[in-house]
Amino acid sequence: MKTLVLAEKPSVAKEIARVLGARQKHKSHYEGADYVVTWALGHLVTLAEPEDYDSKFSTWKLEDLPIIPSKMKLKVIRETSHQFKAIERLSRRNDLKELVIATDAGREGELVARWIMELIRWKKPFKRLWISSQTDRAIKEGFAQLKPGSQYNRLYQSAVCRSEADWLIGLNITRALTSKYNAQLAAGRVQTPTLATIIQRENEIRKFQPVEYWTVQADFGSFQGIWRKPGSGEPRIFDRSQAEAIRNKVQGRTGQIIQIKKTEKTIPQPLAYDLTELQRDANKRYGFSAKQTSSVLQRLYEQHKLVTYPRTDSRYLTADMVSTLKGRVQSVAVGPFAPLARPLLQKPLKVTKRIVDDSKVSDHHAIIPTEQPLQLNLLSNEERKLYDLIVRRFLALFYPPCRYDQTTVQIEVEKETFWATGKQMKETGWKEVYGASDFNEEDADNDASSDEPSSQLLPELKPQGKITVKRCQETGRFTKPPARYTEATLLTQMEKHNLGTPATRADIIEKLLNTDTIERQGNSLVPTGKGWQLIELASEELRSPELTAQWEIELERIAKGQGQMERFLENIRKQTIRMVSEVKQSTIEYRPHNLTHKKCPECGQNMEERKTKRGKMLVCPNRECGFRRGAEPKLVNKRCPQCHKKMEIHEGKAGKYVQCRPCNIVESLSDSGGGKAAARMNRKLIQQYSDNEGLSNSLGDALKAALQKQSEK
Repeated sequence: MKTLVLAEKPSVAKEIARVLGARQKHKSHYEGADYVVTWALGHLVTLAEPEDYDSKFSTWKLEDLPIIPSKMKLKVIRETSHQFKAIERLSRRNDLKELVIATDAGREGELVARWIMELIRWKKPFKRLWISSQTDRAIKEGFAQLKPGSQYNRLYQSAVCRSEADWLIGLNITRALTSKYNAQLAAGRVQTPTLATIIQRENEIRKFQPVEYWTVQADFGSFQGIWRKPGSGEPRIFDRSQAEAIRNKVQGRTGQIIQIKKTEKTIPQPLAYDLTELQRDANKRYGFSAKQTSSVLQRLYEQHKLVTYPRTDSRYLTADMVSTLKGRVQSVAVGPFAPLARPLLQKPLKVTKRIVDDSKVSDHHAIIPTEQPLQLNLLSNEERKLYDLIVRRFLALFYPPCRYDQTTVQIEVEKETFWATGKQMKETGWKEVYGASDFNEEDADNDASSDEPSSQLLPELKPQGKITVKRCQETGRFTKPPARYTEATLLTQMEKHNLGTPATRADIIEKLLNTDTIERQGNSLVPTGKGWQLIELASEELRSPELTAQWEIELERIAKGQGQMERFLENIRKQTIRMVSEVKQSTIEYRPHNLTHKKCPECGQNMEERKTKRGKMLVCPNRECGFRRGAEPKLVNKRCPQCHKKMEIHEGKAGKYVQCRPCNIVESLSDSGGGKAAARMNRKLIQQYSDNEGLSNSLGDALKAALQKQSEK
């Protein structure tokens, strides 16, 4: 008898089959003496659509809402139904004794497998493969320690609750808003409070009134000090005349050193990465979007097998991993990491409770390198950058803390108090992994005010010593508004309010971008006109991050066996009814932000400009009309050689090109192939070949004619 193994993706199935010795390749599975290995293609099964319950729901009508089935149905996704049918055929084989779920070891991976099992009516025993890396060793050990499938029933219930809640809330509210306001308005259980978070920050920025203030800096020759208000230590002065008075009072005067305080500061090693922290760092350092980081990380995990399970929310390791850590250090001791890894390999690794803590690991430990041999030349530029972050953070765990002396000097001049601080490094410690000049968020002083003098070396000073102010000046600045969210800071906020999970946060941000409710401006995320209005129209309850956070906490409780699935879904149904009712009763008007002055040729209404997968489209807002066409392209000065009208500029896979639609003439545009500079070069070459007697007449004439033709274009 054989075991059926269900992986999530073909690439993972291929590796599992190789390790298990299932080397006979078939169209939809691999087979060996003991195992049959097949795969899903992500989700093969999903929740049924409203029209699957009743055909009348195929038309969106406000009066039909809310749609709340008494029992949610499942259906096979049509596009991948061929693979589902293949799994179904395999499941009927008499020589299969059990099934092993080998989908991703997490909530969504469990859902992928269980829904397939439900529709193929799997009744035989099943077990769970739960591994944190895709190396051969991890796969072999995982199959040697398979878990009973029933052990993950609670995780499956949590996944079902999440999916059904998103269906009930997202589908009903999206249909309600879209139907009532005749506009594409998408809402959701997580995306709407995330949008509300961005808009709240934008409101704070708009309401912010800058206030001018001054600071007073004294130059004592070999170092600088800043004036501080006695008692509060506040350096800012909001009255310029007061700042000028202090400057004039101490200028050129001699003061006394009241106090010198030297303190040893210790900065412990930063913890290993979880997914959210890695997304934050990749955004700050390389400008990677959260989605980009997730995609690159998945390749490092699945394709290259160089890192452990990516979608983790823990920054700690487990005790059973300690014996593997030196092997992992050994595996990365190549290329730029070799000088950093070698010192660690010469002595036992220092493993502390700060690094290893079983109580702080739920499903998966932190993201660290595997024992897979490293070949940097096989990695893309993006993969190298992300892998570099992970390896350096991992190696830093085993370096000592960074230690330095911080000296604080209090100086009194004419009864005014100035403070000077300086640092002296004692032990670089883990910062050596990043380089002495590398900025790191874990630095204990990263919250220092920008009004402070930059880090300085202080000379030898003695208490009660005399010191003269060589020069003093006041500097004017304005208070600053809160900064707009970047993906890094938004991820922090989502994590703080428990919005989504590490695995879903990147997709939520992308969904907001794709639905045109937010947009990127440089590295910042800014709400669009559509986003502003959507928040006004959505239920106040749905906008609240606190409500969604409560849902996520309850989902975690269900996964741990502490919450009740039925009670959670009953509350979701009640909230859905309440939110839809609020939309129906709302008197707020919707004003399309993307309305153009172009008239629909069919019904005469002003058309809307919408973003689609095919680019921008002009769409008639009248549903009964439904006219749409591509938005008018940009015209350039290049003329069609046939009708001499200006041509349209487009961008395709091969680069930019111009097109004359009436004549159907297309010409490519290269960086060096057009413009005035190219025309001048052509004229110069024509003159050169015209004057060059060394060329035969026929060749010279041909070159001249070709260049002349190109010049005319």
